[in-house]
This record gives sequence, structure tokens and C-alpha cells, in this order.
Amino acid sequence: MKMFTDLKNLFGIFIYLLICGTFVLTSSPVWAGEADVLDVKIAKTDADMFRFSVTVRHEDQGWDHYADKWDVLDMDGNVLGTRVLMHPHDNEQPFTRSMKISIPMHVKKVTVRAHDKVHGYGGAEIVLKLPNS
Repeated sequence: MKMFTDLKNLFGIFIYLLICGTFVLTSSPVWAGEADVLDVKIAKTDADMFRFSVTVRHEDQGWDHYADKWDVLDMDGNVLGTRVLMHPHDNEQPFTRSMKISIPMHVKKVTVRAHDKVHGYGGAEIVLKLPNS
């Protein structure tokens, strides 16, 4: 009978720790993960001008942890343009924002990446060929 009581107490402690651990993980700002680029649409608007419409997904958690920008880079890693995101999108996921960028004529392919305030870069990126290049 004592062994059954001891096992019951251990099981209770295990459940308590499991519940506490789950609460800590889900309330942590790290839980939101990295910002992912889901889609990119590019339209050529002039000889060296392109309009980028970028769809980003990130589980924004208020002002301390949100996707705060996305970048367009050439294949050498040079940043060609950055779209700063001025506020969290807690209730708008995924979201799309646009920007026009002047891109040098020799650039034929670009990488689009997103950034968040906690993890920085590291989520899904998209590499694509520029239209009419």
C-alpha cells in the first residue's frame, strides 16, 4: 500500500512539473520562432526598379518579439533594400508588405529573408530570378 502511495505522489509531482514546464515554454518570447518568408511577388516597374511584395509569417508576441523587417540581397549577400516593419502583426498572420527597390542591372537573382527582434535572421528564405533579366 505504501508503494502505491509513493507512486501516486511521484505521478502527481510529474504532472505538476509537466504543467509548469508547458506554461513556461508557451509564455516565453522564444517560443514564437523565426520569421519565415512564405511568398515573394516581383514586378518590374522601370529599367532598374522592381516592386517586391513579400509575405512573412511569424508568431508575433507584442512589441518585444515581432518580425521587424525583411531584406532583398544579391547572390553575394549584399543588401539591396530593407523594408522596416514598424509594429507587430499579432492578429494578421501571415502578412504582406511591399517596397520598390532599385537593383543594379547586373543582378539577375535575389534572396529575400525576414528578421525578428529575438532570433534575428534564420527563418525560411526565398531565392528567385528577377523578371526580364
